[in-house]
Amino acid sequence: MDATLDAAVGPAPAAPALAAPALAPAAPAPDVDPSLAEGAPADGAWTDGPTVPAQAAPTRAESPRQQPHRRPVVTELRLSAFGPHRSAAFPLGPVTLFAGPSGSGKSQALAAYEALAGLGSGATLEEAFPDPRARIPDLAVPDAQRRRGFRLGCTVDGPAGPVRLDLAVQAEPALRIVGERLSQDGQILLATALRDPGRRSVQAAWLTGGAIGVTRAPLPDDRLGTALLPLRVAGSTAGQRQVLAAAEQVVVALRSVFPCDPRPDRMRAAVPPGEGRLLGDCANLADVLRRTRHECGTRHALLAGAARTGCAGPVAGLDVRAPAGGGAVTAVLDRGPARPATELARLGAGELRFLALALVLLTGPGVLAMDPAAELLSAQQALTVLADGFDRGLDRNQSAELLRLALLSGARGHIRLVAAVGEGTAAAARRLPGVAMVDLTA
Repeated sequence: MDATLDAAVGPAPAAPALAAPALAPAAPAPDVDPSLAEGAPADGAWTDGPTVPAQAAPTRAESPRQQPHRRPVVTELRLSAFGPHRSAAFPLGPVTLFAGPSGSGKSQALAAYEALAGLGSGATLEEAFPDPRARIPDLAVPDAQRRRGFRLGCTVDGPAGPVRLDLAVQAEPALRIVGERLSQDGQILLATALRDPGRRSVQAAWLTGGAIGVTRAPLPDDRLGTALLPLRVAGSTAGQRQVLAAAEQVVVALRSVFPCDPRPDRMRAAVPPGEGRLLGDCANLADVLRRTRHECGTRHALLAGAARTGCAGPVAGLDVRAPAGGGAVTAVLDRGPARPATELARLGAGELRFLALALVLLTGPGVLAMDPAAELLSAQQALTVLADGFDRGLDRNQSAELLRLALLSGARGHIRLVAAVGEGTAAAARRLPGVAMVDLTA
């Protein structure tokens, strides 16, 4: 991305120093797009294009205690120029909650994470950003070519160590990636830059090592280059293996994300039996309960135990009903001996949302409609649940029980939670050890 578009989205965060390949100290380093280069000027310093006034950075959460990560996980979300966020960096722990008034950017932060996850899973820019203009920084003014864009990134920690991914996206007049950088320990492993606006590609350069030093090739401008590297890099040199390890770690972490927004209006009807993988809106909750009841007895029992806290009245268990000859499946609350069962259709919206979120926090990728990396065993991956409006429609006891489940799952390292919550839940969460709070201001 050139200086004029960079002015429209604002300056990039300071980048690590460019390091030469370990096996070839004299080899040239990959080209770096100006939008991602080290030492980008402060807001207003560009002389050839409009700028965006700086905004106060939101309060940052305290960094979680540093410890080795056996599973690839996103430990920081960076929104350098994204919606209302400017120069923002949010440390992410096993349980991270975003709080703040309406318009403070809670949903924008979760949307950025979800978009990165989509790109890491192979989605196109149009799929990851269906409304890219909504992500352009507030008050951004187009340059002479009518271009505006946004910038975001993340850090993924894991067996390979911390790896940074930074991305610059042009939103207007055409949606395209104009700069991407993958780096580790101050060394840039992959850099892409838009060299010819007339072509739908970016020029990419990645570390090779040995006599070659750097490999250069065009990559499509509508997909994440990092996700394409495993198909392009052979891994025959130490430099290539370093690039592959970093890229695969980032991709595994981004693919292990499940955006969840239970919709009670869609959860009340009976559903046809299927493969029992929970959808993002949880409309097929009854079918998933049918599966967990038969295949995951321990977790199903834990869910029934949670239902005793989150649902009104006595709860002896969770059951499902289906016609003998096949047909739609209905889930019910078992009320105990001599009491009629209650169909989920008769539960309140808060009860349905509670059951769905509890199910997600107690299970894993195997019962969720997602596509985790097949190259690693599930025990080597950590699921991250994204939940905007996590406590919407829930009472105090339901929110507290879900936070308890999230902390238990997070302590085991298998499931992480990143959610936006209201002030009531935030006030209670601030007193809980293990919860990382991100307090935003409008």
